Amino acid sequence: MATTRTARTAWEGNLAQGGGTVTFASSGIGDYPVSWPARAEAPNGVTSPEELIAAAHSSCFSMALSHGLTQAGNPPRRLETQADVTFQPGTGITGIHLTVNGDVPGLDEGAFAKAAEDAKVNCPVSQALAATPITLTVGLI
Repeated sequence: MATTRTARTAWEGNLAQGGGTVTFASSGIGDYPVSWPARAEAPNGVTSPEELIAAAHSSCFSMALSHGLTQAGNPPRRLETQADVTFQPGTGITGIHLTVNGDVPGLDEGAFAKAAEDAKVNCPVSQALAATPITLTVGLI
C-alpha cells in the first residue's frame, strides 16, 4: 500500500532576513525553525532543507542496509549512519556523503562494504537524489 507523508512550511519575509517554520504534519513530532542564514552560514539552532535531507537519507539508508543484511542472513546488531549534505549558495546541493559503521556478527568489512554500496544505490531517498553525487565510507564496529 502506498503511503503519503506531509510536511508544511510557513515563511515570512524575504529570503535573507525572513524565516519560516517547518511542521512535520504526518507524524506530529513538532515545528522547527528554518532560515537562509541557517542554510548558507551557521545553523545557530535553526534547521535547513539540507539537514532535513540528511535526516531522510541517513534513516532511509539505514533501513535499506538493515533489510539487505537481514535478507542475506546477517542481521545487524547496530548501524550508525551519518549523512553530510553539502550546499553551495548559488549552485545548490553539490554532494552527499554517507558514513556508516556497523556491528554485524559474522560479516567481514568487504561483505559489509558491498551490502552498504547496494543500500546506497537502492534506498528510495538515494534514488530520488540520484542527480547528486553520493559517496560512501564504511566501517565495522
